[in-house]
Parts: sequence; C-alpha cells; structure tokens
Amino acid sequence: MTTLTLRPSEETSVVVPEAAPANSLRQFAPNWFAVVMGTGIVANAAATLPLQFAGLRGAATLVWALAAALLVVMAVAWVLHWRRHPEAARAHGANPVMMQFYGAPPMALLTVGAGTLLLGKDVIGLNAALTIDWVLWSAGTVLGLVSAAAIPFRMITRHTFEGDAAFGGWLMPVVPPMVSAALGALLVPYAPAGQLRLTMLVACLAMFGISLIAAFVTTTILWSRLLHHGLPPAGMVATVWLVLGPLGQSVTAAGLLANVAPTALNEREAAGLDVFAMLFGVPTWGFAMLWLALAIAVTWHCRKSMPFNMTWWGFTFPVGCCVTGSTALFVHTGADMFAIAAVALYGLLVAAWAVVAVRTVHGVLHGNLLRPAH
Repeated sequence: MTTLTLRPSEETSVVVPEAAPANSLRQFAPNWFAVVMGTGIVANAAATLPLQFAGLRGAATLVWALAAALLVVMAVAWVLHWRRHPEAARAHGANPVMMQFYGAPPMALLTVGAGTLLLGKDVIGLNAALTIDWVLWSAGTVLGLVSAAAIPFRMITRHTFEGDAAFGGWLMPVVPPMVSAALGALLVPYAPAGQLRLTMLVACLAMFGISLIAAFVTTTILWSRLLHHGLPPAGMVATVWLVLGPLGQSVTAAGLLANVAPTALNEREAAGLDVFAMLFGVPTWGFAMLWLALAIAVTWHCRKSMPFNMTWWGFTFPVGCCVTGSTALFVHTGADMFAIAAVALYGLLVAAWAVVAVRTVHGVLHGNLLRPAH
C-alpha cells in the first residue's frame, strides 16, 4: 500500500513504496475502507437517481452486494491486522496523516447499511434489511462520533502542524456524523412513533451541526493552505476532492431530514425544515460545484505527476455525495437542472470508480499497494 507521510514541518514529502513484504497484511490500514465507501455510494446513488431505466436497479443491487462483501473482507483484515501486527496498527493512530482515515471505517459501515435498506431489501426482505441497517448505522454512528472527537484531540495534543500541513484528509474524521445524519433519516420513519422517533430525528439534526461546522472550519483552513502554499504533493492531489464529501452530504442530509420531518414534528417545524433544505441546499450545492471545478482543474494540471495510490478513492465517494445532494434538491425544488446535474455527476462517479477500481485490483495483484514504505 502506498503510504503518504505529511510531516508537521516546513518539508512535505510523499513516501514512495519499494520492496514487497513477506506479509502484506502488515500494510493494511484504515484508509482501505475507502474502497467500501466508494463502491457503496455507486449503488446508493443509483437507487434514488432521477433517471431510472431498465437494469439500473439490478446493477446497483449487484454493486451493493460487492460493497457488502468488501466490508466483510476489510473488517476481517482489520481485526487480523490488530491481532498479528498491533504495533503497526497503533502506529497508524499516531501518524498525523494515517490517523485521519479512522473516519473511513464508520462511513463504510453507514454506506453499506443504507444500501441494505435501499437495495438489499429486494433480496433479503425488508425486516432483515432494517435489522442490518440499524446495526450498521448504530455502530457507524458511535465510531464516527468517536473519530470526530478523538482525532482532532490527538492532533491538538500530540502534534504540531505548520501552515502547509493541512490536506483534504483532515475532513475524514469529522464527516462521519454528517453521513449518520443523512442516512439516519432513512431510518426515522421506522423508529417507534413518539419520543423515540423524535429523538432519532433530533439526534440526526444535532450530528448535522457537529459535522457541518467542523467541516466548514476545516475547509477554510484547506482553502488558506492552497492559496498560501500552493498545490499539495502530487501523491496528495486527489485529497482535494474530499471537500466535496461534506458539501454534498450536507445537502443530502438537509433534504432527507426534511422529507421525514412530518413523521416526527408538527406541521410548522416540518415546513421549516423543508424551506431550510432549499435555502441551505442550493447555495451549498453552488459552492460544491465551484470546488468541483477547482478539483478538476487541479487534477488535470497535475495529471502527469500523480502516482496511483489509495487517495484516488477520493474521486468516488465525494462525487457520489454530490449526486445524492443534487437528487435531494431536485426532489425539493422540482428544478430540472438538478436532475440533469445528478445524472451527469453519476456518470462521472461511475467512470471514476471504474478507473480507480481497476487500478486498485492491479495494484494489489501486481503492483505496490500492499508493499511497505521506507
């Protein structure tokens, strides 16, 4: 696996992989859960895409099954990694770059859980799908809240960062609560009516706020870092795309929570959330499109010098969040421009996923993705 090391000093370097290890499992890290996230969002985004055609749902269900299988594989690999190489696992939590990707496992759980409810119910039935989604959503939410608090705490107390140290990965620990808010909305109607359903909705709104404000603060730091220090190292350029994640997912969360608000709130409060979904969603979507344009331009500018590594999965999940955000705005505004944007972005998502997935498989089988860095 290619490991990127960002030093908290004036020098920023990308560690280049070399010889293969005797045991590839030693090189496993939490950033591999991004494979599950990127695959799962391809399925989930298709389930609600404004343009539905014959075979789309079936294909999306197959992709969901692949994501679910990958989640099982990654979970087993992570447990084995901790059992057999505990010193390497602990080192990830101390590394100022790799620690950021502890936000990936909870988002992988949440993504597969939502896919189970959206698509898996056609295969295993609604009751089983609900049970699995509740379990995965609960586990992902707890882990996500821990990452949102623990990783920034470790950054504050264990490391000193220079002005050029910020990179898109700093968003990874604080985005999971937003994913919980968006995908928890799917479960609100299935919670028992009364206080339990109200608590579920309010908890999702609170997690929306946790992640939204933290992501906006972090995005400001990243914007400043890019303006004052220029482009990140070639091996980290793909992390610029990660900003699209909280932007798109916050629009998605606002829309989905407004959809289910009438099941838990009175008419006035539910109407307020419906208005908020549009007034917040449209401007935020607009900034996401600006950032998408910048991310595309930066990537094209650096295309010849970018080595393939696991950060390329940043081309998938964040774009998928923009797809679901566009779909949510189409539902709330009826504006065809959002439907067109959702379909176009989904085409970009599928293309990016296909490229990155093929490169990842090749890297595992023949390349250096599971080789150590020196």
